[in-house]
Amino acid sequence: MGLGGVPHPDLGPDIEPRAAGSGLPQALGPAAPLCPGRRGHGGVQKNFPAKLAEIAAQEAAGKDIEIWFQDEARIGQKNKITRRWAKRGTRPSAPHDQRTRSAYIFGAICPKEGKGAGLVLPRCNSEAMTLHLQEISRAVKTGAHAVVILDQAGWHGSKRLQVPDNITLLPLPPRSPELNPVENVWQFVRDNWLSNRVFKSYADILDHCCYAWNQLINQPWKIISIGTRQWAHG
Repeated sequence: MGLGGVPHPDLGPDIEPRAAGSGLPQALGPAAPLCPGRRGHGGVQKNFPAKLAEIAAQEAAGKDIEIWFQDEARIGQKNKITRRWAKRGTRPSAPHDQRTRSAYIFGAICPKEGKGAGLVLPRCNSEAMTLHLQEISRAVKTGAHAVVILDQAGWHGSKRLQVPDNITLLPLPPRSPELNPVENVWQFVRDNWLSNRVFKSYADILDHCCYAWNQLINQPWKIISIGTRQWAHG
């Protein structure tokens, strides 16, 4: 599912969200893989089939189940510097801004279906997460139920969080980013469309984030390749 940006509150309430711009250069090569899984988190993979069966017997009784992974990434003017292809013997420049405007990409992927749902929002809190869950809910196949696997950030378990009826949240153990393939998605998106550049303004950040996410969504085979995990998809 493609997205448009949500303006920063400082920019005024009447500014409309914009679709992402075009014409951004694409880097060569995929994102580097994360480190191998840490010891102590193997129980998640081992117990996942039983937990999924429990959800299938209760919240998702009689429904198809879609497995989703969710995470957030901060994109700002203090941007990342990543490796680039260059002619041997040359030293290409890499601009680095010191300003502090930023936004957050709320991203979720369903690797089996090769689809995703995202929003670009000014901050991470319960209200923003509720909006993202609504976006995921709309992307779930009609009549199906989504199990959304995510970390234990405070806004993911807030009492103010409103979870749609067709979604069940399944938290990962603390400090286990290697279990969430959206971390690999962020690496791929940064390396190809967001790093090594200077954002002129908050609006420019929104446009670049929307463009990057929409480029990913237009490549379902990449979502399948990056996001598929044997322990979650069998």
